[in-house]
Amino acid sequence: MTFGVIITFLARLSLVLLFLPFSALDKLLNFDLARQQARAVVASESLAKALILTGLAVEVFMSLGVLTGVADRLAAFVLAGYCAVTAVLWKPFWHQPDFKLRGKSQGREMFWDFLKNFALAGGFLIITFGPNAASVTNFFNAPLASSRPYATPVESALP
Repeated sequence: MTFGVIITFLARLSLVLLFLPFSALDKLLNFDLARQQARAVVASESLAKALILTGLAVEVFMSLGVLTGVADRLAAFVLAGYCAVTAVLWKPFWHQPDFKLRGKSQGREMFWDFLKNFALAGGFLIITFGPNAASVTNFFNAPLASSRPYATPVESALP
């Protein structure tokens, strides 16, 4: 195992560690609390359960895709969307009545969490599309293809 492979794995692990195992495990251990949180956004009990189960599946399977390199670009794309949607649904800082720039403020704290979700989404989009504009079309040409994150330079040159 080369130093580059280790760094690549650790970078990808740092992106998904929030979801797998921690958030996924929290959803399993505290399903009723997660369902109650979802009920704050949707009125239907069954829809709230479906949201939590969908979130659990996304967190587990898409994280595994990013880590293993199996359809990792599509998995990262789904996780980027997941981060954006959860930011909008569960971090609505604009609804907080106490948004202040100085002193204690729940609104400002939620704003930072909102931005962190979008920063994480940006990290996933770099995996999805690559590091530059020229590589964006690669995703749309073959969205299920792997980026081959653990290939050595010699392996990367192979067709």
